[in-house]
Amino acid sequence: MARRIAGIDVGGTFTDLVMQDADGSIRIAKVPTTSANQAGGVLAAIEAAGTTPAALDLIVHGTTATTNAVLERKLAKVGLITTAGFRDVLELGRRTRPRAYGMTGSFEPLIPREWRREVAERMDARGGVVTALDEAAVEREVRALLAEGCEALVIHFLHAYANPEHEIRAGEIARAIWPNSYVTLGHALLSEFREYERGTTASVNAAVQPVLDRYIRHLQDRLAEAGHARDLLVMNGNGGTVPARAVAAEAAKTVMSGPASGVMAAAATLTQSGVRNAITCDMGGTSTDVALIAGGVPEVSAELSIAYGLPIHLPMVDVRTVGAGGGSTAWIDRGGMLRVGPESAGSTPGPICYGRGGVRPTVTDANLLLGRLDPDALLATGRRVSVDEVRQAFRREIGDPLGMTPEQAAEAVIRLANVLMAGAIRMVSLSRGHDPRDFALFAFGGAGPLHAVALAREIGIPEVIVPFRPGLTNALGCLVADLRQDVVNTLNRGLDDIGEAEIAAVLAAQSARGLAGVEAGGAEVERIETRHVAEMQFRGQTHLIRVPLASATPSRAEVQTAFETAYFARFQVALPEIRAVLVNLTTSVVGRRHAFDLRALAAGPAGEARLGTRRLYADGVWHDASVWRREALAEGAGIAGPAVLQQADATIILEPGCEAAVDSLGNLRVRV
Repeated sequence: MARRIAGIDVGGTFTDLVMQDADGSIRIAKVPTTSANQAGGVLAAIEAAGTTPAALDLIVHGTTATTNAVLERKLAKVGLITTAGFRDVLELGRRTRPRAYGMTGSFEPLIPREWRREVAERMDARGGVVTALDEAAVEREVRALLAEGCEALVIHFLHAYANPEHEIRAGEIARAIWPNSYVTLGHALLSEFREYERGTTASVNAAVQPVLDRYIRHLQDRLAEAGHARDLLVMNGNGGTVPARAVAAEAAKTVMSGPASGVMAAAATLTQSGVRNAITCDMGGTSTDVALIAGGVPEVSAELSIAYGLPIHLPMVDVRTVGAGGGSTAWIDRGGMLRVGPESAGSTPGPICYGRGGVRPTVTDANLLLGRLDPDALLATGRRVSVDEVRQAFRREIGDPLGMTPEQAAEAVIRLANVLMAGAIRMVSLSRGHDPRDFALFAFGGAGPLHAVALAREIGIPEVIVPFRPGLTNALGCLVADLRQDVVNTLNRGLDDIGEAEIAAVLAAQSARGLAGVEAGGAEVERIETRHVAEMQFRGQTHLIRVPLASATPSRAEVQTAFETAYFARFQVALPEIRAVLVNLTTSVVGRRHAFDLRALAAGPAGEARLGTRRLYADGVWHDASVWRREALAEGAGIAGPAVLQQADATIILEPGCEAAVDSLGNLRVRV
């Protein structure tokens, strides 16, 4: 049955929409994000696409509501009830410091000390009761936190992952008193050891739960008023989606939903293109997000830290972020060294070339000065700024202090930004035992295709792939994402102390829980796939190695062999004399949605492809570069560098010596 499905991603600057119509055709829209309430931008994008909410059969939504709420600390007032003697765990953390060097720095905990309350109770690490739960104290502290004006509540007891009995009972007492549904039990969200990480994860969940719930309810009300009576799906940070009616219960899982949707779009594009291994590079105005896709599957990690002191130990697409974007400012530090970022000019005042009051050179300004951007094609500009005005800023701020020409200074800024991004790429590849030469570089975002070829050369990646709509990739990710549930449990025992029946029982229970969550998606699910992973370490080590399991009933010998193989691949060291420890078991249940043919996204060529030539500065000299209209290039068209390919949502630079061709999906495949 033909259906109309829209993927909508809300970014910091723009809200993007990619919609598949009933006849298979594609509509796109890009409108300004309404920061005060993102629902306005969502409805505006639907209108800009020439349709109505009533005409849509499904909306899949990626949101930055929870991520921004945490980063900006615009959170709900949260109370915490924990084991006596442990109220300060969230503040003590791991003995790290906000600033690694120097004698200054401050940290504001998510939940202030006066709203962190203690009650008598205690479990040991094996789940045995050491101290019975003081139920009267739980009720007393719940009422006290309500009197303080707390809107959400966390119950976080020591070793609840081993035995959640006390947390469950305290939750029953609290829910009988608490005036809303915003009660988070630490073990229910994350049944994993390490009380600090489990506590911060639960605290983040409680702090963003009211924010997300209010937003989703408001959005659904606005959509219903416009005739859309169906439930919508919301992107999670693990790259899957969940029904909106269930998303607020585990709100922390929506953190990093935006970057995850871009990675999922990349995975779908690569699969249909016949490419199994790639590193994604999403460069926006403020930062660059990098992730790795191996064997067609994005890498997932449960060790995300969204800010200092806020680790969120939930399975999420392993995205590494660096403060290098188009708006990152270039400056000279007190030691006379050129620096790029992490401070960004943002959208206001923005880069100098935007003409909205910016005076400090940025990466975007450097690209403009070197002929990589068309000054007549910039979006969202104020007054017209001449290239000479940008040149003078580079001379004044960078060139003269360092003894460079403005062009040399601009090229140095771009190279330094590339070095920062290359570091993130090495972090997700080389540091994990992957050789970048075995991968393609999948570049998207508004600025990613500008830098992709130079990045690939820096690292030794042989091919760059730029999708047909690089600036709308995150919205496309919402359109192609599957439903997904991840369930984690801690065993934290030597592998030789764990029975094979126990491993099978845990995996079976996790599969059942994940399946129930995925089946809530109803008709959207075409088939269900289940994957199991063991997180392991050698005795005495700290970091975990993720080990894929071939079945839900593995033998101990199979688990041991898989761990040793994964450990050797990562570190090139064998340690047969040390015991292996099985720390966590993770189950991912994926409900595959109906496939989306990405060839529909690439419209047929229209108009003249060749636009002329432009001067392009590269490797210290000026070149005559051909300029092309990207959308007008037909399948099989070939371009030789130096060249500039322009389209509405991005610009692609082909460095001298590179060759590119258009494939059947409309991707630009660049041989570096």
